[in-house]
Amino acid sequence: MAATHRIAAGAVVAAVCVVPLAGCGAGAEGVREQGRGQEKAKPAPAPKNVVRLIGDGSTAYTGAQPRLPRPERLKPGEKPPQFVVFSWDGAGEDSQKLFSHFRKVARENNATMTYFLSGVYLLPEEKRRLYRPPQHSPGRSDIGFNDRQGIADTVKQLRLAWLEGNEIGTHFNGHFCGPGGGVGEWSVAEWKDEIAQAKRFVRTWKTNTGMKDAPPLPFDYDKELVGARTPCLEGRENFMKAARDLGFRYDTSGVDNQVWPRKRNGLWDVSMQLVPFPGHSFEQLAMDYNFMVNQSGATTQGDPAKHELWGDQMRDGLLRGFERAYRGNRAPLIIGNHFESWNGGTYMRAVEEVIERVCTKSEVRCVSFRQLVDWLDAQDPKTLAKLRTLDVGEAPKQGWKSFLADAPAPAPKGVPGTPAENR
Repeated sequence: MAATHRIAAGAVVAAVCVVPLAGCGAGAEGVREQGRGQEKAKPAPAPKNVVRLIGDGSTAYTGAQPRLPRPERLKPGEKPPQFVVFSWDGAGEDSQKLFSHFRKVARENNATMTYFLSGVYLLPEEKRRLYRPPQHSPGRSDIGFNDRQGIADTVKQLRLAWLEGNEIGTHFNGHFCGPGGGVGEWSVAEWKDEIAQAKRFVRTWKTNTGMKDAPPLPFDYDKELVGARTPCLEGRENFMKAARDLGFRYDTSGVDNQVWPRKRNGLWDVSMQLVPFPGHSFEQLAMDYNFMVNQSGATTQGDPAKHELWGDQMRDGLLRGFERAYRGNRAPLIIGNHFESWNGGTYMRAVEEVIERVCTKSEVRCVSFRQLVDWLDAQDPKTLAKLRTLDVGEAPKQGWKSFLADAPAPAPKGVPGTPAENR
């Protein structure tokens, strides 16, 4: 996986009304009504939405996330939905405006996604030395830093994405790969330090940019952050140990076949998957970068005459992987992307066409990783174990009704999917 490029300027941040902690009403004296010749004061109505600023006001608690569905446990004999996860590494808004574009695509196709934010995209260049990467000198980053306009644009997209039900994960900070201080060489303690810094840059972007009057991100990142993908898919073992200690719920830094997820070291392993690669005898990781490397090699802008073909190969490979699961074992399809215009933007076109074709199908749910693991946590472990016995593309021989006929055990109290009366 290559590092995403430095963020450039984009759209200006839009103003959002923030309700102060004290609330707002019809005026300091409230609403008055006439009664027996005198005015009688009525209390001002309580605000419907209260914002509790956190720290310097870069983030805020605004209540439960909108559009976050409540997971339900499968009924006996019920066919699982077909989950599809579209995720974005190093998510940020630059002059290409791909973040805002795919937010629009998601809304139009009943989809939510996961955006893995690189923390240094909220750190201005002049404050670069605030970043102290493990095994590197202060201020070092293989993907650069940002400017005020780029930070404003990225914050706007993160804010709107979360309000639309999308997940904000992390792609950490400096994106160091390979030998000589790459993430694959980091200890558990170094991973914890990197995660702490990623959180801090999100919690202090107002202080670091001087944009004190800008609206906050509408979530507490300490609670919002429950999963990640490591740079170049390296360093996974020590990262997972650190993530487990920090209360993360999943990791998607591995490579797997299209089978049902299981837990590893206390975290859901929702690895990216191998899918068919049209025109080739081998399968391909479901990520734009990997298609590119196997098509144009080390260059990100290969032969323009082949751009359309290369995009079609990625689109058709993802669609074949989808159909294999949809008609087979119903294993969630995990797809990774970058906001990049590699090979003329052909992979962005391919991803958009896949979203449009699959997310509106019956029994398909295009969701974030958080929504997927919410659903997994709501299921009977015996049901999930049975689902994991199905191989790639393998549908139950006697049909789903027979395969999952056994009544699942009741969910423990407090687990997602538990009936309200049992809580």
